[in-house]
Amino acid sequence: MQTSYGDWLGERRGQVCVSNLQKNGFDAHWVADLDAARSLVLSMTAAYKSFGFGGSDTVRMLNIIETLATEGKTVYDHWRTDLSAQAIMETRKAQLTCDCFFCSANAIAMTGEIVNVDGVGNRTSAMGFGPARVIIVAGINKLANDLPGALQRIRDVAAPMRAKSLNMKTPCAETGLCSDCHSPQRICRITTILHRQPMLTQISVVLVNQAMGY
Repeated sequence: MQTSYGDWLGERRGQVCVSNLQKNGFDAHWVADLDAARSLVLSMTAAYKSFGFGGSDTVRMLNIIETLATEGKTVYDHWRTDLSAQAIMETRKAQLTCDCFFCSANAIAMTGEIVNVDGVGNRTSAMGFGPARVIIVAGINKLANDLPGALQRIRDVAAPMRAKSLNMKTPCAETGLCSDCHSPQRICRITTILHRQPMLTQISVVLVNQAMGY
């Protein structure tokens, strides 16, 4: 059997990151693949009745929204295509006070910080205060060596790819390069850094040893 050195490197880097996240108070876990992530995440949800979902392709790879809904849980998902503009706003607000909020991270520093950049702010707000528990699912591609590297990753990788995926009319969606623009559709408006777990919010981080999201 051929050795996957990418998996080996991801595991080594992931374990260092998880250890530092735990030192910073986060409930952090490393898992080998998507199936393991799904099993772990679902085991964390039993005690909760209402769930919010940030705008995350990564979390949707787990296919847990449908599972929770069939269990009779209340799900607040503003990506539903049947929602009016007013309903989307109400759903975003409900995410701030749900029992458990799901999202990903734009970058995670191996030194133990979690960095996010939002355009609206429902995700970054819910991650800090409101829900009793926040579950962050991130692929190994989100790792950066340190905090400056995490901020740089968002500028160089996450933001241009996300703007492109949303069909935004921003310079980075055309050139692939951040120009710190003044575009009306700019998605980089709010930056939050979780240096430590917030005092009143339990944050679980599930780091998956495969590329997920942007």
